[in-house]
Amino acid sequence: MDDFETLLAAEGFAVERFVKFKIQSREDAEDVLQEVYLTACQKFSQLRDRASFKAWLLSIARNKCNDYFRNKATQLEIPIDELMEKELISDSKYGIAEVSVVKETLSLLGDKDKQILYLYFWKEMPQAEIAKQLGIPVGTVKSRLYTAKKNFKNRYPYHTVAEKGEIEEMKKLPEFMPEYKIMESSGQPFSVKWEELMGWFLVPKLNEKISWGIYDSPSGKCDCIYDMKVTGKAKIHGIEGVELTAREIPYSDKEHVTDRIFVAQLTDTHCRYLATIRNDGDVKNYITFLDGDEFMANWGFGENNCGNETNLSVKRDILRKGSVITSRKKDFLLDIVGRYIVVIDGKSYDTVCVMDIETYNSGVVSEQYLDRNGRTVLWRRFNRDDWAIDHYGKFWSEQLPENERIMVNGLTYVHWYDCMTDYIL
Repeated sequence: MDDFETLLAAEGFAVERFVKFKIQSREDAEDVLQEVYLTACQKFSQLRDRASFKAWLLSIARNKCNDYFRNKATQLEIPIDELMEKELISDSKYGIAEVSVVKETLSLLGDKDKQILYLYFWKEMPQAEIAKQLGIPVGTVKSRLYTAKKNFKNRYPYHTVAEKGEIEEMKKLPEFMPEYKIMESSGQPFSVKWEELMGWFLVPKLNEKISWGIYDSPSGKCDCIYDMKVTGKAKIHGIEGVELTAREIPYSDKEHVTDRIFVAQLTDTHCRYLATIRNDGDVKNYITFLDGDEFMANWGFGENNCGNETNLSVKRDILRKGSVITSRKKDFLLDIVGRYIVVIDGKSYDTVCVMDIETYNSGVVSEQYLDRNGRTVLWRRFNRDDWAIDHYGKFWSEQLPENERIMVNGLTYVHWYDCMTDYIL
């Protein structure tokens, strides 16, 4: 027990900070902390490696916080009055609004709408985490969130309209994905300097900007557009990087946007996120790489958040022959698998294909075709045939029978959607 008390004295502050950051109510946070300490004390004898005490204790805290929010969500105990003391809906496409108007609008919504808006905007939970909290599929979360936003929009007396120039800039991306062909090249794959932020396609350097869209398959219709740009220099805990903005615009509703702000860093060898920013009233609240699971679960990557490598060459961790892919057993599976000619809308690009096998999302494989400049020409997503089958009730080969299929380590994956940037326009 002396060991437990000594270790708790050394690491207790980090756990307390974590819980109080997750739970706004001081009284509730204290109650959850007591549950964390009690559980840790009861199970301390099961901890074999004392050096892992902090990570072990934080995992208990995370589980207890999840239990807390699950119970709150189930009981629909949503502190709307407390939330309305703020002057801004954090990360909301509705922007700054009069408190009384927002409160009045929320009061007109049903409990489920209030619940999903609270978890998504105020608690800033990813949709996957909301699904866990509520015990429902991610697809249901997306559906509820879409409905709640629409209901709020219909009842809200004011509307935020994007500036004309920004809407015109978005029109550079077509409504439908141009026809494309991917042909294997006889040439050897080339090494490439890939400086884009993984998943967002923007190079985190001053004066950089890019627009990109998500295109469903097989319809080829654009679902959403992202307008991104680097806005200036930034420093997080003494580490220099750049600040960038990401504006999300549904293609069918360009008048309403969702804005996000990040800080990222590009070095000679790696590209990584340093912080994400949310607005708490007139205060910018930075969630950084030192904030533990709150940051790492969504933005961090690699040991000590080193980020992803920028200097890519063939490692032979992933081997591809036609539509058949095999890989080594590793935590991080991203490798160049071949050289390809990609023809989009009549334009030809000499590329290498970089494959990612379930590195960030279980059951998801991606293809990213990079040219010699290290820029994305085409990005494609494939779902494992049984991915989210509990929600959809069908295999993807049944849902999208005409879509392309690949075999990865003996399992079937089905093409779902594409991403294209204005870099190639």
